[in-house]
Amino acid sequence: MTTDDFIRLKAPQLANYGKAFYQQQLPLSELRLYLWDTLEEWFTLRLQGEAQSDIEKVFWFLLYSFDKWPEWALRGNQYLRKQLQQCCDFLDGEGLYPQGCQGVRPAA
Repeated sequence: MTTDDFIRLKAPQLANYGKAFYQQQLPLSELRLYLWDTLEEWFTLRLQGEAQSDIEKVFWFLLYSFDKWPEWALRGNQYLRKQLQQCCDFLDGEGLYPQGCQGVRPAA
């Protein structure tokens, strides 16, 4: 599997998990289980290099943000919430590239 294949498969899934979280349909604990499963799968591929596409950069930014921020910030900080929802829309093909959302590919 190539990097592009991985991102093409995982980006819409991450967007859907994020949207479900913000619609109160998914607890943060379930979202974080998905994040760790995704990272585990990523590391088994042993892919190297820097994020190339805008979709990949937003994907890693969103994944990291959902892991980093506590639930009160994810839900209560209106700026953060709007930014992450824009990332979800972009990964789902429904929005424009969100400014300031450039994640870095994790290294093994």
